[in-house]
Amino acid sequence: MKRIWAWGALIFGLLYFFLPLIGMTNFSLKMRRGEYSFDAYARVLADPKFQETFGFSVMMALFTILFGILLIVPTAYWVRLKMPGLRPYIEFITLLPLVIPAIVIVFGYIRLYNTSSWLPLTGTIMGTNVLLVFGYATLALPYMYRAVDTGLRTIDVTTLTEAAQSLGAGWVTILSRIILPNVLVAVLSGAFLTFAIVIGEFTMAALLNRPAFGPYMQLLGANRAYEPAALAVIAFGITWACMGLIQLVTRFSKHTRAQR
Repeated sequence: MKRIWAWGALIFGLLYFFLPLIGMTNFSLKMRRGEYSFDAYARVLADPKFQETFGFSVMMALFTILFGILLIVPTAYWVRLKMPGLRPYIEFITLLPLVIPAIVIVFGYIRLYNTSSWLPLTGTIMGTNVLLVFGYATLALPYMYRAVDTGLRTIDVTTLTEAAQSLGAGWVTILSRIILPNVLVAVLSGAFLTFAIVIGEFTMAALLNRPAFGPYMQLLGANRAYEPAALAVIAFGITWACMGLIQLVTRFSKHTRAQR
């Protein structure tokens, strides 16, 4: 009986998840009356705005990932090595972006860094892009930190650090050549999740008036019929591609360790 309920719950979950996706994909292929076609996808991919906004979001995602790695890997490493008592407080701080809406964060940025403030970052395109990267890094903080922290749990940080120091290695060398390679899979997992978050984010990019992919999706959805469905399928595919890359990297790492 328990097995029947388990299979029933699984089937219900799969139907609940896949039926809307199938319906949306089917609708996106019906732009040409009476037959299936990829016209909606061709129009979206040929749209200069799509190429501009998607390229901008990819660039912002890469900068966000780099900033997140530089911030979180040393922090998580130092907390685990020297200040384990602060770990609950750091975890609480990293959870705050899950309960504080993105609109609150971005309004705080606008109030603090507008053109009349002491640091007018919103007065220039570069400054606004920097704020956007900081905002994206904040949204991705819970996922990146936990991915890195989980990776650090799998290695003996103290022993590796002491061995490196006994050979004369400095902190930068320890982090870049010993700690980071050992938690690379965890870092990549957090990086792919960050990429998926940045690609689909709307609120921060819209309020900071940046040409990102999220606002483009919203604008297209307000003015077209078939193209938004095609764009949603593309965005869904990008997200699942990121998840698939995480699985591939994890399996490759396990296979490499097994061979060693």
